[in-house]
Amino acid sequence: MPTQRKKSTISNYDFMRALLYIIENGCKWRALPKEYGNWHTIYVRFNRWSKNGTIDKIFEELQNKNIIEIRTEIICLDSTSIKVHPDAAGAEKSNGEQSIGRSKGGSPQRFIWLPRLPNMH
Repeated sequence: MPTQRKKSTISNYDFMRALLYIIENGCKWRALPKEYGNWHTIYVRFNRWSKNGTIDKIFEELQNKNIIEIRTEIICLDSTSIKVHPDAAGAEKSNGEQSIGRSKGGSPQRFIWLPRLPNMH
C-alpha cells in the first residue's frame, strides 16, 4: 500500500474495506454506509489512485497472492460503449454517403468485474 502523504482520517485498511463494499454491492458512492467513513474522502482517494495506477497494482498483487479472485462474470454492452458508423444506424442520408471521419466513436471499453475471495475448503 502507498504511504499516506499526510495524516488521513481514513486508514488504507478502512479505505480498502469501503472499496470492496462498493465493488461487491454495486452501490453508489453516496450510499456507502457511514461505518466506512466519509464517502467523498474515499471517492477522492479512489479517483487519485485509479488515475496513477495504484488501484490496478493493488488488485493485481492481491490476485497474485490468491487473496482475491477476479472473474469477469458480466459484460454489459450498450450504445455508450459501442459506437458504429452513422451509415450502420439505418438513418436516411440527407446528402450522400457519410465519411468515416465524421463518426465519433472511440470510447474506451468498460468492464464490470467483481473480486471474490477464493474458495478455501
